[in-house]
Amino acid sequence: MAQRPLAGEGRHPRLALILLLVLWLSGCAGGTTGWQAPPLAGNWVTIQRGDTLGEIARRADVPLVRLQRFNPGVDARRLAVGQRILVPTRRERAPAGGPYRYQVRPGDTYSAIARRFGSTPQRLASANPGVPATGLRVGQLVKVPLDGGSRRSPSSRGDDAAATAATPRRLPDPGPVPDAARGWPWPLEDYRIVRAFGQDDRGTLQPMLLATPEPARAKAVADGEVRFADSMRQLGRVVIVHHPDNLQSVYALCHRLLVDRGTRVSRGTPLCEVGRHAATGRHDLLFDMRHGGKPIDPARVLR
Repeated sequence: MAQRPLAGEGRHPRLALILLLVLWLSGCAGGTTGWQAPPLAGNWVTIQRGDTLGEIARRADVPLVRLQRFNPGVDARRLAVGQRILVPTRRERAPAGGPYRYQVRPGDTYSAIARRFGSTPQRLASANPGVPATGLRVGQLVKVPLDGGSRRSPSSRGDDAAATAATPRRLPDPGPVPDAARGWPWPLEDYRIVRAFGQDDRGTLQPMLLATPEPARAKAVADGEVRFADSMRQLGRVVIVHHPDNLQSVYALCHRLLVDRGTRVSRGTPLCEVGRHAATGRHDLLFDMRHGGKPIDPARVLR
């Protein structure tokens, strides 16, 4: 007696082929062929749904702060599916003030590298005298100096106060502080001074760094107008408030901004949230005071 065909047998031959293909691919995914995904470190990674910079850094076994500095134009809060992220290797370094130690990748030129990190081809060539632009080799380490007069991005067109708040500078003479700038409150209610304003051992200027034991809101130290509220490379999210008598206050390394540019604020108005930073494990706020654009010790103004 002839056997009856199973349901669908003979009528959909493509279905059987598709099933075999799926089973074969499943075997490959299960490791039966010995195939392994390429390492993350040293490559470009395409953002998938649910990805975060912290998770990518963990999978690549690189510090989160290094991953962020190698992607200066990337906003961790607004990652988009399909966006490409450059994952550094362990050989590469990204100190806050530069120069970076960068590993040349296929297709790299001095112009492309400079454009990626906000430098210039001329500065790269000067920093690497033994490496001509036509002699770049894949895997080679080159120095990438930063802040070389490159074009400023739209997010960097705020005040020079923020752009230089964390840049080492010789201590200038700001002149006398206006009489009205006395006894202002500190931007945090519960804080400790991690780094005082002043020159370091090399004679370069360092802004004040405050730490709070838990998430907090940084508040305006006086009445004024918000002239900048956006993200900046190396400073994170920044708020700059202009006050009377040509005074400015700068609040950097913020976790989330609470005001917009052009907002009029009063003393005590919350400006931004201070979040925990992976690099230090603390809730840090970089706070800077300016008089006529020149840095002054906040301790001269705050009570």
